Amino acid sequence: MSTNFDTKEISQKMEKTILSLKKDLGTLRTGRANPAMFDLLRIDVYGQKMPINQLATITIPEPRTIAIQVWDKSNVNLIDSEIKKSNLGVNPQIDGQVLRIRIPQLTEERRVELTKNLKIIGEKNKVSIRSIRRDANDNIKKLIKAKSISEDEGKNFEKEIQKNTDNSITAIDKILAEKEKEILNL
Repeated sequence: MSTNFDTKEISQKMEKTILSLKKDLGTLRTGRANPAMFDLLRIDVYGQKMPINQLATITIPEPRTIAIQVWDKSNVNLIDSEIKKSNLGVNPQIDGQVLRIRIPQLTEERRVELTKNLKIIGEKNKVSIRSIRRDANDNIKKLIKAKSISEDEGKNFEKEIQKNTDNSITAIDKILAEKEKEILNL
C-alpha cells in the first residue's frame, strides 16, 4: 500500500513551534541588554505599524545598555513613547537621534513575574505541540478509515508521532529550565 502520510511534516511543525518558543523567550527582559526585547513593539509611522529594527539601528555599547540610533529624527519621540508604553519596564533617555536605555537589575518581584510568564509561554507551546499531534492522529484515523493505510501502518505512525511529541515537550521543558535558571541567577 502507498502511504499518504508524512511524519517529517509533523516533525517540522513541532520544530517550528520550538523555534517560536526560543524567539518568544528572546523578547523577555532578563536584566541583560538584548535587542530582541524590542521585536514585538510596533511603531505607527508612515501609515503603518513597523518594527523598531526597520526604523533604527539597535546596538549594545555596554552589557546593560542599549542604544537605538533612529534614522529619521521625526520618529524619535514615537519610538520613545512606544517603549515607555510597553511593559518592558525601561525608560529611554533621548540624546539627539539616539535613545539610550539602561537595563536595570531585576528585582525579586520581577523575577517571580518573569518565571510565571515563562511558564505561561511554555504551556502555550506545549498545547501547540499537542494540537499538532491531535491533528496528525485524526489524519491517520481518516486514512485508515479510507483504507489508504493499514491499521498496522497507522499504529506505527501514531507511535512515531508520540515519540516526536515527547521529544518536543522535553525540549521545551529543557529550554524553559535554562531560561528560568538564567532569570533567577542574574
